[in-house]
Amino acid sequence: MKPLKASSGDLNADRRADFAEMLLASGEPAQAAELLLGALELAPQWTAGWFRLGEMQEAARFPDQAAHAWAMAMKLDPADRLGSALKLQLIGHAPVAAAPPSAFVETLFDHYADSFEQSLVGKLGYRMPEFLERAVRAASPSRFRLALDLGCGTGLMGERLRPIVDRLEGYDISSSMLRKARAKGIYDRLSKSDLQHFCRPDAKADLVVAADVFIYVGALERIVGAIAASLVDEGLCAFSVETLAGGDDFALLPSRRYAHSEAYVRRVLADSGFAILSLESTTIRHDRGEPVGGLAVIARRWLAE
Repeated sequence: MKPLKASSGDLNADRRADFAEMLLASGEPAQAAELLLGALELAPQWTAGWFRLGEMQEAARFPDQAAHAWAMAMKLDPADRLGSALKLQLIGHAPVAAAPPSAFVETLFDHYADSFEQSLVGKLGYRMPEFLERAVRAASPSRFRLALDLGCGTGLMGERLRPIVDRLEGYDISSSMLRKARAKGIYDRLSKSDLQHFCRPDAKADLVVAADVFIYVGALERIVGAIAASLVDEGLCAFSVETLAGGDDFALLPSRRYAHSEAYVRRVLADSGFAILSLESTTIRHDRGEPVGGLAVIARRWLAE
């Protein structure tokens, strides 16, 4: 996949874009959008420019114009690495989809890999790996033969699992994240995998963990079913979700992450043959200084009949 251009490739267009950013920072989004639109007349194939224009127009409260800009970005990049479809959904110009564009998730974490741990742990107070590890140990004090770390990222969860498993495998959509995880030397196997299509036909695991991963999945039926198929009878599944208040199953948030209701989580697990061992409310991380509430879940796969 070719990388997106941070520059338009046109010096004059880039200068106008820089001035537009200055106007936006000074609280003038409408003027910023007008200037960036002029830059795009010089560089009409600049996908990132169209996406940024949409953000400026949204800030200026011009949703129809923003929708046009994001539609242009999608036309230029059908894989939608910047997540324009999610922006359209959030402003009501497209129905909320069951999943984000896979290329968006991959691009997001490829870009984020170098600063991931410092930002998530150091700045946002992320402690879900420790929380899930304690819950897993409480549910099953014995060692695990094989554990799968889904959405393993740089290996934060893997570091907690390594002392209690004989074999540890990690799966992630981001090659950059996998490189970071590989450098730690804690996994027996690392594989690039889109969890929207996850399928593992090899020997079944007795533990599958997905820490802070389902927020980038949306509808959970398929992935939870795939986890069930990957587990031995009475195997454990441990995961977290952001909590959604209200009656919907799940919803796309302005952060472009998904939140899930407790009732939905319980129903999906039951439908896939899991019994919940523990379900605890906790703070997943902080966002702009505010705690992000979530659920930490441990479930056991029922014996197959």
